[in-house]
Amino acid sequence: MTRVLLAVLIVATVASAIGVIYARHRHRLLFVELSRLERDRDELNIEFGRLQLEQATVAESNRIDQIARTRLGMKFPEAADVVVVRP
Repeated sequence: MTRVLLAVLIVATVASAIGVIYARHRHRLLFVELSRLERDRDELNIEFGRLQLEQATVAESNRIDQIARTRLGMKFPEAADVVVVRP
């Protein structure tokens, strides 16, 4: 009876050790993935900040006015060119 109990305890100990090893290995894999995802998040946050700054620069009214004048040849109409249409 003692040999059976001893065998069961040894099997349980080995199974427990294998479970601990598997859990630690899984933890390491998940930690590596978490680190990669955090790094990706940080890079995306930096890029998002850059894009927000670029959008603010592009949407600035002076810049739009400058592009309209230089690239498109647009200008404000003279007072004589303005026609008011009344209903």
